[in-house]
Amino acid sequence: MVIERKWAHLKSLLQDMQSAVLAYSGGVDSSLLLRAASEVMGSRLIAVTAVSETYPAGELSSAEEFARSQGVMHRVLRTEELGSESFVRNNPDRCYHCKKELFEKLRQMAESEGISTVIEGSNTDDLRDYRPGRKAAKEFSVRSPLVEAEISKTEVRELARTLNLAVWDKPSLACLSSRIPYGTRITPEILETIQSAEDQLRVLGFRQVRVRHHDETARIELSRADFGRLINDEMASRVTAALKKLGYTYVCLDLEGYRTGSMNEGINKEVESR
Repeated sequence: MVIERKWAHLKSLLQDMQSAVLAYSGGVDSSLLLRAASEVMGSRLIAVTAVSETYPAGELSSAEEFARSQGVMHRVLRTEELGSESFVRNNPDRCYHCKKELFEKLRQMAESEGISTVIEGSNTDDLRDYRPGRKAAKEFSVRSPLVEAEISKTEVRELARTLNLAVWDKPSLACLSSRIPYGTRITPEILETIQSAEDQLRVLGFRQVRVRHHDETARIELSRADFGRLINDEMASRVTAALKKLGYTYVCLDLEGYRTGSMNEGINKEVESR
């Protein structure tokens, strides 16, 4: 099968590296990469989770648990995105500045450990979105083995399910800053509001959730299968009340539903028109 060949190719790529420092978010992509690397590198793999105000609360404990279950050395790295004016002013290249700090620190860690390779978990679907962070990856010679093995997001989940990884159907992760329109300054207060809003929806049973922050308006993205439950009179009232309590004036449902990188849609259209 094609997917089995891709899995074998992925492990072959990792075997050739011999050792690596892995940028490990705890999401399904980097978890699958961790599993593959652990099988061929063992103690020569270091998984590193970067935490800051932009990292979704509660994710660190699950990342630590998964790394421990795979017998992988795991470290926590504090990053300081909000201390960078280039990041907080939130221009379209915001992600570049975040990844530059992360990859620079991971490269330094790798060198101090005598490790030549830094890896991260992008898959081939990520290549179709606007990802300025890939520029930083190139600058610090960070490799993306899932891309090199031509593994898509669907294949990542299929492989994770086949391997019985508990995270195989985990909702997609993303930096909380990705909920804020470009040009709106990123502040701890806005990030906290977004986190609280998404927590409210998860408590109500919605798994794949984004609350896009448009000043006074909360634009909710959910899986379309959840639309009916959200717009039920009682549920709609509960969600509206909860988010208005956080300071939003208007609470809206995005009829396109959840999709990654929706804040990049205007940028992607500009690129396509060139």
